[in-house]
Amino acid sequence: MEQIQDLFLRIPRVRKDWQSFLIKMGIDSFDDSELLPIDEVIGIFADNHLVATGSLAGNVLKYIAASSESANSASLFNQIVSELINRLRQRGIYHAFVFTKPQYIQSFEHVGFTLLAQSTNGALLEVGSPAIQDYLAQIKKPRPSDKKVAAIVMNANPFTLGHRYLVEKAAKENDLVYVFVVSENQALFSSQERLGLVKAGTKDLENVVVLSGGAYMVSYATFPAYFIKSQDQVIDYQTTLDARIFGNWIVPALRINKRYLGSEPLSHTTNIYNQVLQRELASEINVEIIDRKRQPDGEVYSARIVREMIAQGDIEATQALVPSSTYSFIKQHQTILLERIKEGQKIDGN
Repeated sequence: MEQIQDLFLRIPRVRKDWQSFLIKMGIDSFDDSELLPIDEVIGIFADNHLVATGSLAGNVLKYIAASSESANSASLFNQIVSELINRLRQRGIYHAFVFTKPQYIQSFEHVGFTLLAQSTNGALLEVGSPAIQDYLAQIKKPRPSDKKVAAIVMNANPFTLGHRYLVEKAAKENDLVYVFVVSENQALFSSQERLGLVKAGTKDLENVVVLSGGAYMVSYATFPAYFIKSQDQVIDYQTTLDARIFGNWIVPALRINKRYLGSEPLSHTTNIYNQVLQRELASEINVEIIDRKRQPDGEVYSARIVREMIAQGDIEATQALVPSSTYSFIKQHQTILLERIKEGQKIDGN
């Protein structure tokens, strides 16, 4: 008789059996970056053998697998997914994502998921509410007179004079500019803090609308990639999927015809991301990479440098790199920011 059970990966034997089963199913990546975010793991057992499994990391379904040797593989898959969705509902969460291999798109569509984007290496689907149509419905749409509509997506961790320069340029060249602030919280400045800093730093620009990126302007670095073999494929999958979500859904809904990117001399991965965006969106909109604003000494304005100054306690030095609104926030919250760093919050990255 089949039974659904909780699997506690902190027990070595359980973790070993779980990994062995997944390896048989073609999944062999168990990096900490993939495992640490997991909240719970479940499995279905038949005759004391694991025949299906699935995990939850927030509202993301991960490590979904059902034994291909079982005659009722499809039923096992449906049971696992249904149980995970029910557990989310019990927590008051009614919306979920899954990142999966393209060959499993149809399986997830059969249980109610909607495809958002796919690439050669992976796909993103969602189920429940609020869905992407709900996210787009609450955004102010361009007026008929807005012929030039542009977009910028940024982390703004924190909002610097470099970010301000990019937004100013877009505002001068377009009728309406949407600035989407990525909503991941794995940053020194929280998503709400970053959103507030961008709004405060651009409030004088009347044709600029600052929005939370919600669940759809996802940092490509956070996409689960446990089912992809090589690092080169991971980067391509993550960046391509992000670009296609933007092109498939955001561009047509908001009549966007241009996207601005900042050049990235300090990050190889972001350079690749910019190239992928140009490749993926070129047939639909104009993608322009703007040279980063530089300080008098030639160094670029960098949020990473600002974070390093904060970590070193050199708050006054940040004043030369950020708008006055960002500087005021840093001064008022320096104790909190330093405490986050002491507790292990990373300050590297862009």
